[in-house]
Amino acid sequence: MNRPPIVIIGYGNPSRGDDAVGPLLIEELEQEERAIHSPSDYELITDFQLQIEHVTDLEERNLLLFIDASLSAKPPFEFSRLTPEQDHSYTSHSLTPATLLSIFETVFKQPSAPAYLLKIPGYQFDLGMPLSQKSSHHLKQAKHFIYTLIKDPRQEAWEHQL
Repeated sequence: MNRPPIVIIGYGNPSRGDDAVGPLLIEELEQEERAIHSPSDYELITDFQLQIEHVTDLEERNLLLFIDASLSAKPPFEFSRLTPEQDHSYTSHSLTPATLLSIFETVFKQPSAPAYLLKIPGYQFDLGMPLSQKSSHHLKQAKHFIYTLIKDPRQEAWEHQL
């Protein structure tokens, strides 16, 4: 299998206001990628939530990036390194990125690629709400940050951004 070395997974519920920032950011990246008609070194994936099936999306990668909305993230976004850790989410239908990494390591009997989490502040998560202006502004800043990351797809470069 010949896969792009980076996978970027944005998750959240597009029907719940600012919870949509992950999928919306992926959508914007996809539109720009199509506009320049250029093959990329990354694969973009979006979903409502992380599930056990996503372990296959982590296979044969060099770097992993998860994007999610957060009530506690400081503006304009927080970027952190993830470590595999089995938390309470491993028994539910929705997993945290750390638990997904832990499951990957159990299933494939190897360490996961270096993984990072980009948390974008969210302020309104009610059903049917639109994306808030504040989260929309943070999303734009996060998109520019992602372009900085994918411009230099080396772990050392990503670590330098922490």
